[in-house]
Amino acid sequence: MRKSENRRRAKTTLRWVGSLATLALLVYLFSRQGWEEILAAIRQIPPWNLSVAFGLILVSRLAVGGRWAALLSIPDVGAARRDVIRLTFAGLFASNFLPTTVGGDVVRLAGAIQLGLDGAVSAASLVVDRLIGLLGMALAVPLGAAPLWGWLITRQGWRDLFGVSMVSTGGLLARGRELIQKLVEAFSLWRVHPGALLLSLGMTGVHMLCLFSAIGLLLMGMRDPMPLWLIAGLWSFVYLITLLPISINGYGVQEVAMTLIFTHVGGISLQSGLTIALLVRTLQMLASLPGAFFVPAILAGVRADEVTDVERL
Repeated sequence: MRKSENRRRAKTTLRWVGSLATLALLVYLFSRQGWEEILAAIRQIPPWNLSVAFGLILVSRLAVGGRWAALLSIPDVGAARRDVIRLTFAGLFASNFLPTTVGGDVVRLAGAIQLGLDGAVSAASLVVDRLIGLLGMALAVPLGAAPLWGWLITRQGWRDLFGVSMVSTGGLLARGRELIQKLVEAFSLWRVHPGALLLSLGMTGVHMLCLFSAIGLLLMGMRDPMPLWLIAGLWSFVYLITLLPISINGYGVQEVAMTLIFTHVGGISLQSGLTIALLVRTLQMLASLPGAFFVPAILAGVRADEVTDVERL
């Protein structure tokens, strides 16, 4: 028990240090560009582009809920879609506004148990939900593979990426083996329900299309456009970087990685890179605000063992 507690504290410390380091780097990038220029870039975006982009982000959040709902709709579980969507927004709100060990997955698991769903099945569904989201993004990475590789083979590219990730190749391989093991274990319940898996993957596709289109609209508004296919490939790579356990909820890491990759690989200006990174995070946080109505009641029933169970996922 003590060893497990020490390991959890070490992970939490690493994530706080990683968050502070990347946030400091982000502040440095903003200081280089200047806040006035960032605000000017935001002001030049037509209100229509900004409004539609926010609508697309909101739809993408609903699609994320639909992905989990598809997994929990199988006869063995039979969860109501409305309840699952509600829990999803609660989890998104917790992830964005409660950057602690009580994260979004803990809130979702606690809420599922409070609805009377089996705890083990609910925990497994969260693993599968994560993996399907990861699979969807991984399928889009090849779209940006060529320009990404061209940047990474340069010394500057590797140096910039190392500064963001702060992990070794061995750590990545270990993470990959861990994911494969979890994949085999978690999919045991859904292997006899392939339709649920396909529907869940389809909802991931909707989420991705809405998110990439929103980013494209914002870049068009800043008069620094990028092809949708390239946005898909580059954002998917950014997403994979934010999965590395070096920051709390990807704070700082997502923004720095997005700025560097979209600037150096996508060819947009540093001003546009910083602005789009800031806007994406802000719009995602705003879209998660409906979850604020559901989080307090769920957190009131969170138990310590539920936190531990989810941290093992």
